[in-house]
Amino acid sequence: MLMKISKRERNILILAAVVALLLMATSGWPAVASVYTQRQENIESVEIDIAREQRLIENTASWRERRVDVESQIVQLNSQTFTGETIPIVEANIQRALLLQAQELGIIVSSTRLADRLGTDDWLLIRQEMSFRTNDQGNMARFLERLETSKPRLRVTAFNVNRSRNQYSGSITVVGFARSEGLVAVLASNR
Repeated sequence: MLMKISKRERNILILAAVVALLLMATSGWPAVASVYTQRQENIESVEIDIAREQRLIENTASWRERRVDVESQIVQLNSQTFTGETIPIVEANIQRALLLQAQELGIIVSSTRLADRLGTDDWLLIRQEMSFRTNDQGNMARFLERLETSKPRLRVTAFNVNRSRNQYSGSITVVGFARSEGLVAVLASNR
């Protein structure tokens, strides 16, 4: 029961197939090309992400080392800074540390001046001056050595000494540092 197709019908079917092919070529091919292009872009993006992740994995050890270094520097820095709830307490802590170092070595404190302070956004520098006298010049050398290794750290910015008879007298200026977090408002209102 095969039907015979006439030549005209066959030409119409061939023409319909050609039109369908042209229609598929003009609308279907760009869609397929778009999907292919998008797929290639996705593959490139994933390859870039994989390369970045591999670099991060490779750099993990160095970042951990850096983190350990920074954390140890923070601990060291914190051990070298003075603390207190207010600026006068920090100033008193610096003065007390200086006086204790002197007294432990037999240095007689003649006088101390009021502390000077200088604040920045994150830090507070406090300068303390002290006049002293002693009979033993070795006390002064030991005093300077102890200040060099003190915790929290007192840094000597000025030191002068005079000898009269068998007694040494002089003055020393030290600075100590503190974090100014929470202290800035007090600093602004007091000065």
